[in-house]
Amino acid sequence: MTQAELLAQPADAYMNEAQQAFFRDLLLRQRTELQVRIADEFQQLREQEPSSDSSDVGTAEEQRQWQLRLLEREKKLLDKIDDSLDSLAQGDYGWCAETGEPIGLKRLLLRPTTTLCIEAKERQEQREKHQRTA
Repeated sequence: MTQAELLAQPADAYMNEAQQAFFRDLLLRQRTELQVRIADEFQQLREQEPSSDSSDVGTAEEQRQWQLRLLEREKKLLDKIDDSLDSLAQGDYGWCAETGEPIGLKRLLLRPTTTLCIEAKERQEQREKHQRTA
């Protein structure tokens, strides 16, 4: 099924078997791509040569820290993908964790690991913003 075919389905077909299969395949592809990127980043970290020049050492350490932050973010995304795959297996995928309402196909296409509908996400962001300013 293509994205166009997915979006052309009637509203009452939300999260039917074909749509679940579409998102399972999407998540599994993203998971595989992410695992390859993580493996490549780890390989680059292992291959970095130590330098005796102090300015090179500083630059290399900054690069290493940047790569570690990237790996941390990618690991978190990998965990979210795994959570989404678990949610699919349990039949909960595509439904807002806060309201129980459909998240929506367009939102899931943009962010397949989301657990909140747009309204619930906006409320969460407002709460976070209020807590930061308080």
